[in-house]
Amino acid sequence: MLDRGQEGSDGGEGELTVPMAWLYAEYIADELLRTGDLMPPTSFEFRAGRDALALTVFLSDTDGELSGIRVVTQLETWLSLTAYDQPWQEWVRERLAELAAGAARTGRPAPDLELAQEAWRWLQETELLAPDLNAVPGGAPVAGEDEGPKVWTPAWQLGLPLGHLAIHLF
Repeated sequence: MLDRGQEGSDGGEGELTVPMAWLYAEYIADELLRTGDLMPPTSFEFRAGRDALALTVFLSDTDGELSGIRVVTQLETWLSLTAYDQPWQEWVRERLAELAAGAARTGRPAPDLELAQEAWRWLQETELLAPDLNAVPGGAPVAGEDEGPKVWTPAWQLGLPLGHLAIHLF
């Protein structure tokens, strides 16, 4: 992202700030999902899983040092954060707020944070048609439906378990 009006480390204006931490988190998430081969990479469900997993990877990096060597050691952390009984969405909101407050204090651009916030906004505002897991067990499917009743679901509610499963399959 082009940082207009801010001085770069070399004192020049208009320095390009590359959101490497977010891009790396997205890469890790993409690789985990592709390895699991759970769905086509062109589907909205894949995007939901990638964004949820990228947020988990990015926001769990409290030291600001995403490292390829540490990916394997972080799998257990990511599994625990994405587990069904965890308040993942509250954790995401809290971590994004902490990072935004830190960026505001420094007054420096935060392109990684901007991309993470955009991913979170998409996950919250986008709804995908998914099987209704709360439907009555054994209920007869409606004619023409192969998988039973469906319901519109926020993208993060589909992406989070998908990301969790991808970590398990890795």
